[in-house]
Order: sequence, then structure tokens, then C-alpha cells
Amino acid sequence: MNAILHEPGSRLRYWDHDLGPESVHLLVPADSPGDLTPDPGRALDEQKFEMAPDGSAVVTGWQVTERDGQFRTEVVVIDARTGQRQTLLSASGADFASPRISPDGTLVLASRDEHDSYDQPGDVTLVVAALPAAGGQAVGPASFRDLLAGFDRRPLEAAWAPDSRSICFTADDNGRCPLYRVGADGGRPVRLTDDNAAYGNLCPAPDGSCLYALRSAVDAPPAPVRIPLGAGPGRVEPLRSPGGEVSLPGTLTEVSTTVADGTRIRGWLVLPEGASADSPAPLLLWVHGGPVASWNSWSWRWNPWLMAARGYAVLLPDPALSTGYGHRMIARGWDEWGGNPYIDVMAITDAVVERPDIDAARTAMMGGSYGGYLANWIAGHTDRFNAIVSHAGLWALDQMFGTTDGPPFWRRHFGDPRSQPDRYLASSPHLHAAKIVTPMLVIHGDKDYRVPVGEALRLWWDLVFQSVPARFLYFPDENHWILKPGDVQVWYSTVLAFLAEHVLGEPWQRPELL
Repeated sequence: MNAILHEPGSRLRYWDHDLGPESVHLLVPADSPGDLTPDPGRALDEQKFEMAPDGSAVVTGWQVTERDGQFRTEVVVIDARTGQRQTLLSASGADFASPRISPDGTLVLASRDEHDSYDQPGDVTLVVAALPAAGGQAVGPASFRDLLAGFDRRPLEAAWAPDSRSICFTADDNGRCPLYRVGADGGRPVRLTDDNAAYGNLCPAPDGSCLYALRSAVDAPPAPVRIPLGAGPGRVEPLRSPGGEVSLPGTLTEVSTTVADGTRIRGWLVLPEGASADSPAPLLLWVHGGPVASWNSWSWRWNPWLMAARGYAVLLPDPALSTGYGHRMIARGWDEWGGNPYIDVMAITDAVVERPDIDAARTAMMGGSYGGYLANWIAGHTDRFNAIVSHAGLWALDQMFGTTDGPPFWRRHFGDPRSQPDRYLASSPHLHAAKIVTPMLVIHGDKDYRVPVGEALRLWWDLVFQSVPARFLYFPDENHWILKPGDVQVWYSTVLAFLAEHVLGEPWQRPELL
């Protein structure tokens, strides 16, 4: 028997798994309380924790479900000897997460994510609070210091310096993800890297002289580096990597344009070998997911170099809603997902097809998740592309926001579809289905609970009923991402076969793996 009875306020699903009575617990050795969280419910799902240097306490994220189904995350401190739990960081309308204890055991660093609202996106910052003494009296949420006041970028990963006096962190910035450092008492962040790369997996050296990290870029897979911690942007020293060197079938260049409201829209353009005015390359516009994200690092799942190896130029734009361009850039697309983001990707596409090494008559568009949403939106608003590939894309917003794994999150942004229908009506691609004429490849995994497969099923039948040339690549046991090696091969081979048919004019060839 596999039935699950849910009570009001409980989450039903998360990404690709059903949530039942089992729950995550924090455990310590048997000579201590053993189970520090005997009845956590869903509080520890997807949370990060860390033990104090002296082993006296654990700090962890702690998810709280509220009466209306909304949820938020606090940071709590649990005494490792008694199991007593007290709330350290908590606020209505915000999530505190990813706590890190300073090496001297006195401070807790955490991210503070302000909840999105109907009117505007929430902001993200880093905060520090004093770690209570072990066995101290619980006094409620602590006061905290905002380390990044006035810093118009969203911090991602953070790590304490060994002397507990500063923090290194990363943040998207103009198609890169550089490394910064800020004092534990706040102040102006100092940028430590100035190349076209993205940094992550931060590991400060014990003596504080440098920081080890993984460095990647759109044209470079992750590799270890050593970064001396000087006063400002300094050298990055490559270390021996087990991955070795990667030979790429083309080159990477930065492109940009300016739209009507004066906003600069930039992106990366992957050019295949041999692209020139005498031999222009077909163009593939590839929109990132998120949507609050950026094309700035290597991706094994969304890899443009596999397309370049087949002769395609690949445009990777950062339209409205993208990170790395300040709060205003995210807000530009907030009230209408198909508004400025659509304008931005079309404008930068227009600029790129003017290049002599690009064939403006042979173009395609593709995207996954939010990129799939924009693929569906583009299909109903222009016939300029020869083919469109929509992976895990949103189709009918009122349907999706009621069946996804986190409806409260989307309701904060889009409102109640019954009393606030305007944003759904303005942004739902399915309302423009009758205008679609471009051949489409629809891809979806049945275990995708973030964008449920019903989106693809409804899109598919809308295309069939209108006799739009289309195919549906369905993965019964994959989720929002296609992860199994064999399925990844099927994904790419099918996409390439579909593009070859409609962009290159080649006969359709069913992939051998299907």
C-alpha cells in the first residue's frame, strides 16, 4: 500500500519525488541525544546545516509552513547536548538559509531572501548574527547585520575567511559570476576576479593567504584554481585538473544591443569553426531557464558546443528577469513574462543576424523551463524562426500554478487567478495557440513536478488540433532535467535531427536510439 494522507499545510511534492511521512532528521553520536530533531516534519527538507567548531551546537535552516500554505525558512540553533532548539534568524516575508558559522565560533552568516510579491521581486543579501552561547536562554530571533546594503547584485555562495573577519562570496555580474570579499562588519564589497568566468565551490586556505575554487565559463568546463587574497582583483592561478584540456569546435564572443527603453541587452555568441561571410552559420537562439538566472558558466546539460559541432551559431542572451544586471533588470519583466523578455531576445537576435557570418534565413529557437515558456510564447507571436524546441515549458499558467510542487510561491508573484486574472491573461502562452505555425519539438519528463507534464500534453494536443508540424519527445522516468546518460543522448540526437529537418532542409531521420 502506497497511499499518503496529507494534512492541510503540508507540501505534497518536491521537484521529482512525492513527500510522505518520512522526514529528514539531524543525528549526533549515540552518547548525545542521538536524534536532535525527533519530529521535524518537513522542516529540514533541502536545508543546509553546520556544527560549531567546539561541537556544542548545530545551526540549520528550518522550514516553517504557515496557515495559508505559504512557507518560509528560518535559521535555528540546536544545542548538541540537550537538543534544545531556538530560533536565531526569522522574519515574516523572508527566508534565511545556508547558515555558516565563523571559524572562531562567534557569528553565523546566512542568506536573507526577501519574498517576491505581486508588485516587485524580492531582494537577496547576506547577514550575520551572533551565535548564542551553548545552553543559553532562548530569547527569540536575533538582530542581524546586513552585509550588502546598497550592493545591487544577488549573492550566491559564501564562505568565511579563516580569521572570521571577512566573507568571500560570488554573485552574477554582466554575464560573469565573479568573486567578492566583504568585511564581517559590512562595508563596500571588493571584487577579487575580473575575467569572463564564473566561480564556485569556495574553499579558503587555512592560513588565509588564498582561496581555492572551481572556475568555469561558457567556453571552459569547471577546473580548480588558486586565488591570492590581495586588496583587489588579482591573478587566478590554474591548478592541475583531472579533466584535462577541452578542445572546442568554435569561438565565443560577447554581443549586445540597446532596446527602446534604453536598456543594454547582452549575451554570448558561440560561433562554429568556419563561420564567415562566405559561409554564414545558421543561428540557434537558446534562452536560459530560471527565469532569474544568467548564461555565465559551463553547462553539461545545456551545452552550446554540441550545437556548434554541427555547424550552428548559438546565441545565449540575458533578457529581462536575468541576474547580474541589478534589481531593475529583474523588475523589468516582473509584471509580464512575455513582455520585455520577449522584446529583449528578439532585439538581440535582430542585431546578431545582421552579422555577415550569420545566415538570417536559417534560424531556430529553443529553451528549457522558463526558456521553454519563452519558446511557447515566441511560437504564438512570430513566425520568423524555422523551428522551435520547447523543453519543460510552461503553457497554461493558471493550470501550471495549481499543479506545480510549490503553488504558494507562484501565487505571491502572479496573484490568485480567480481574483487577479490580469497577469495570467497577459502572460499565458496557451491563449495565443491559434497563431502558431512554426514547427515545434515538445520535450518533457513525466516525473517533472516543478513544471508538470500536463503542460506539454496540453501544448501537444493544441498543436495537433491545429495541424502544426510537431513532435513530442517524452521521458516517462525523467524529471525537470534529463539526467540519465542514455536519455541525454536521445535528447540531443532528437533535437539535432529536428533542427536538421527544419533549419538545414535535410530529410527527417529518426534517431537510432529511439
